[in-house]
Amino acid sequence: MSVPLNILDLVSIREGATARSAIAESLSSATLADELGYKRLWFAEHHNTMGLAASATALLISQAASVTERIRVGSGGVMLPNHAPLMVAEQYGTLANIHGDRIDLGLGRAPGTDGMTAEALARSSAEPQNFAQNIYDLQGWFGERGQAHSTPIKSAVSAGTDVPIWVLGSTMNGASIAGQLGLPFSLASHFAPSQIDAAIKVYRDSFTAEAPTAQIDEPYVMAGINVMVADTDAEADRQFTSVQQMFADIGRGRSRGLQSPIDPADIAAQGGANPMLEISAVGSPDRATAQMAEFVERTGADELITITYAFDPEVTRQSMTLLADAWF
Repeated sequence: MSVPLNILDLVSIREGATARSAIAESLSSATLADELGYKRLWFAEHHNTMGLAASATALLISQAASVTERIRVGSGGVMLPNHAPLMVAEQYGTLANIHGDRIDLGLGRAPGTDGMTAEALARSSAEPQNFAQNIYDLQGWFGERGQAHSTPIKSAVSAGTDVPIWVLGSTMNGASIAGQLGLPFSLASHFAPSQIDAAIKVYRDSFTAEAPTAQIDEPYVMAGINVMVADTDAEADRQFTSVQQMFADIGRGRSRGLQSPIDPADIAAQGGANPMLEISAVGSPDRATAQMAEFVERTGADELITITYAFDPEVTRQSMTLLADAWF
């Protein structure tokens, strides 16, 4: 049986478009994902990035939950050092009270931005011990009493919501933290492919169901993969050049909106495939799902979270539909 499929949305802004239109297109895709049977829709957090509108994660989650009925909606993730943990508890407790048991809280230690912007956003420590303590406090605020473990401060709006927490990571350090906390682990393999196998092994080896923060009895892994599905392999390869251009821009320190697709031969002429995009499934439904199945076999992932960038939002939705028809 195929593992569940999820969607990670960074709300990309294509060249010439606006954040307003990008958010509207994202909500349209959320409705489709719900209809197609995807399990989760998560929004990432990024700052000081002109091509992405995923910054106010909780607001995007609330809007997406409002236009869907079944799909779980959450953060992939909240970059906890940018936030006061109490505010996160209050925001996600509010979401759970409004939308019921469909809210996920994925937490990361990276800032999701450059150093200067991270300093402007900083509200809590990224050190592993502090990160773990903040998670423990969040669980207290989400618990029946609505009180953190390290302070008498209470949160009425999050009490009793029991919002499930995931730890996000791209390295063995993040994997170890997730395992030691006894929490599910979401691996950012879609942009950090170099430590995949080692990170998953570290997570499983370090997993402790007896930890006071543990929410599951055994290791549980979600792995990220870039996906572009089209009617033909050639058309998928062409559409995928938009994300290839985006990653090339990142490497050059260039800030612009998502670019329209180009001839794949031009990517090769510009230096070839970016190794950060190694974990990708691109092609017709048959080719793409075969690549995804190989990745599941390699990692033993319990779920996959797919990331699709396309200049034309209709191409994104077609990819989602073709994949769902072939996978589910």
